[in-house]
Amino acid sequence: MRSGKILVAQGGGPTAVINQSLAGVVLEARRFPDIERVYGARHGVRGIVNEDFLDLTQETSHNMELVANTPSSALGSTRDKPDVKYCQDIFEVLRAHGIGSFFYIGGNDSADTVRIVSAEAQKAGYPLRCIHVPKTIDNDLVGHDHTPGFPSAARFVAQAFAGANLDNASLPGVYVGVVMGRHAGFLTAASAMGRKFPDDGPHLIYLPERTFAIDSFLADVKTAYERFGRCVIAVSEGIHDASGAPIASLLAKEVERDAHGNVQLSGTGALADLLCEEIKSKLRIKRVRGDTFGYLQRSFIGCVSDVDQREAREAGEKAVQFAMWGERDGSVAIKRIGDYAVDYELLALDAVAGKTRVMEDEFISASGTDITDAFRRYLRPLLGSGMPDAFRLRASPVAKVRGK
Repeated sequence: MRSGKILVAQGGGPTAVINQSLAGVVLEARRFPDIERVYGARHGVRGIVNEDFLDLTQETSHNMELVANTPSSALGSTRDKPDVKYCQDIFEVLRAHGIGSFFYIGGNDSADTVRIVSAEAQKAGYPLRCIHVPKTIDNDLVGHDHTPGFPSAARFVAQAFAGANLDNASLPGVYVGVVMGRHAGFLTAASAMGRKFPDDGPHLIYLPERTFAIDSFLADVKTAYERFGRCVIAVSEGIHDASGAPIASLLAKEVERDAHGNVQLSGTGALADLLCEEIKSKLRIKRVRGDTFGYLQRSFIGCVSDVDQREAREAGEKAVQFAMWGERDGSVAIKRIGDYAVDYELLALDAVAGKTRVMEDEFISASGTDITDAFRRYLRPLLGSGMPDAFRLRASPVAKVRGK
């Protein structure tokens, strides 16, 4: 018989809707009379091993709803990537507090943590239900149609590039926007969703699913610039050469590395600056500008998909239902049905944990520098209602008098 105490935590990068999943878990759990206490761990798994808990049973439903509509991780997060020993410590804390169900909201690393903790509980013969609640703006969870957090971040990227395109059309030149995505290009591909007219940017899109060659890149930019008189470019931070080496590390004189030893791609403007310098020096184009979206796309407060909000909440609710009525641990996955509706399925943790989904070939154009209509159909319903639109003057030229 499992205990009536549950624990929920948030891990990895925050999103605009991760607190919807938190509210889904907390409020749904409080509907079950068998659940005595709902605890939240501050700053993810680090908060668990430090026994830094909040009693969310005492949180009012009204304030929980306000928090649900607030971006970023209300409980705080961590970049800790637990190994087996770390997960054993997590399990011992859960057992000491008599936790019967553990919910971890996060990406594929978080799913792996849930998998190991689940295995430790089974080895010890302790009745612990372990459920992974999906979250990642990268949209890179295997077996999931899409993940909560991605649609809102994609909405931001689409609108940001629509605005950059308008700016670039007003003062022509080359614009380079670098978007998050180390291995999966879904978020960078979303840049195309703001196009309205045939000559709108981004004119070129570079994804980590395709090999990047600087000479081909410069040739593409030159062709687009000559064709349109300007060029808007969307680039994934994870672009790499044929050997898999990040372009940022090849062009930079010095590179930063994160806590896991990976080349630091997010939070710096290095790649955008380096690509802009290549364009200026090699193509002799004077007006070249670059931006790095960095963390902006994760928790932007004014740009949230209502579809994303609803599904993130439901993912949290379904996690509790799977825990209370189901017989196994797993990862809650969104499954697309019809056009457009979703259902929720509990996948085996082994099928999701530590794995990375990348963009399917059907979503990437033959040239490798654009997306296909299949991707547009995939993403459009996720962006939600009320997407802004841009219009142009209908040109009616006046005949020249002095310039004949």
